[in-house]
Amino acid sequence: MNWKISLGCTGAALAVALSAPAVIGQQRAIRTVSSISAQEKASGAKQHPELLKEFGGAYVGPQAKYVEGVGRRIAVQSGLSNAQGDFTVTLLNSPVNNAFAIPGGYVYVTRQLMALMNDEAELAGVLGHEVGHVAAQHGQRRQKAAQRNAIGGALLGALAGAFLGDSGLAGLVQKGIGTGSQLLTLKFSRSQEYEADDLGIRYLASGGYDPRALSDMLASLAAQSNLDAQVAGNARSTPEWASTHPDPASRVSRAAEVASATRSTSKVRNRDAFLNALDGVLYGDDPKQGVIDGNRFRHPDLRVAFAAPSGFGMENGSDAVSITGAGGQAQFSAAAYSGNLATYINSVFAKLGGGDGVPEGEVSRTTVNGLPAAWRTVRATSQSSQVDATVFAYEFGDGKAYHFLLLTPAGKGIGPFTSMVQSVQRLSTQEAAAIKPRRVQVVTVKAGDTVQSMARRMAYSDYPLERFLTINALTSGATLRPGQRVKIVSW
Repeated sequence: MNWKISLGCTGAALAVALSAPAVIGQQRAIRTVSSISAQEKASGAKQHPELLKEFGGAYVGPQAKYVEGVGRRIAVQSGLSNAQGDFTVTLLNSPVNNAFAIPGGYVYVTRQLMALMNDEAELAGVLGHEVGHVAAQHGQRRQKAAQRNAIGGALLGALAGAFLGDSGLAGLVQKGIGTGSQLLTLKFSRSQEYEADDLGIRYLASGGYDPRALSDMLASLAAQSNLDAQVAGNARSTPEWASTHPDPASRVSRAAEVASATRSTSKVRNRDAFLNALDGVLYGDDPKQGVIDGNRFRHPDLRVAFAAPSGFGMENGSDAVSITGAGGQAQFSAAAYSGNLATYINSVFAKLGGGDGVPEGEVSRTTVNGLPAAWRTVRATSQSSQVDATVFAYEFGDGKAYHFLLLTPAGKGIGPFTSMVQSVQRLSTQEAAAIKPRRVQVVTVKAGDTVQSMARRMAYSDYPLERFLTINALTSGATLRPGQRVKIVSW
């Protein structure tokens, strides 16, 4: 997260329901649109900067230009436009496996998902699937359900009716606990996923790629899903491709069958070109936006750290960290600070309440790990239930302050987040300097190299072998051959 002064994630995705990858079928015709309307272009142009903000911004580097070229070439296969320039394809600086698209010609894939791929055809297959969702208008069909689900959870549903009457809960939902990235990953129906996969395979074939590439990518995704399940204790909560596409393993064979039935003799994969482009891309968290290790968040530039409670997940956005669990939701962020914590807290509440103001109330003060801190809880009431909204703020000096916005069931107050609010601390200069980025490194196998020896070069102390096998789409019994190019993750 870049930590501009902001109250957190936006609600941009309330206006759209987006896509994300899966698998395919070919037996029936699929109704698709054949153009990008002026209204869709305008809507996409408006939503684009908000989505960039929520997903870490655009990745800057040669990889971005490469992804743009591949994405535009595959997007024109959809028939939405014959002009490649009508499509905006963005590589996102995000450490989660995700891809999506919105009407208007906007297509997105994260650098983390790119790192899981092993050739250009797999990249084209993922992007083609996303464009397929838009061409089949799946987002429009899911829009109403997405809007309901955005405020329909047990906690946020209570907030949706009122804050200080009926004035500002939409503001609290949209400006407080981010909903945009959650909406981007709402599940499409299985038939919609199959349709998008059918289209993705069709686009691969017409674009001159091996139509089997999407099936191979799904196999890697299934392996990544299994690895994620193995890596216990990771508190990251992400809009993952795997989590939004149920049972990817069972869909691999279906995609392979459809690809085999597709009228195409192309075997183009462009593996070397892809690996050349991928080499050096950031992997995992970007330290400039803060890093999540297990249940701990650290930001070296801001020199701030905290730990999420056990059982809660974290998602790092461009200007806020969201923490979610069964006991409540929270967000860590920043706002303008005038030097008075009570004024700071009231200003946060005022903005969350849509500018209607919050009744005067007592601000409690304390010290957390040597930092001056203060908090206040306000009861938010809806037609059916109540919740506690708490702002817990910290003064870091140099005119800076940070805060948690906590949402818990009525009467719980800080409750489930007690350990978290007490864990905030300032990182030392040495601790901040020790946080280094990981990058994908493409290496050539030499005589004597094995999967085990390569795995020892991975910049991970846990599951290095499994991580190496997964990112290279290799099985445990794989034998490496001299001259073969493989990916490792290094510091």
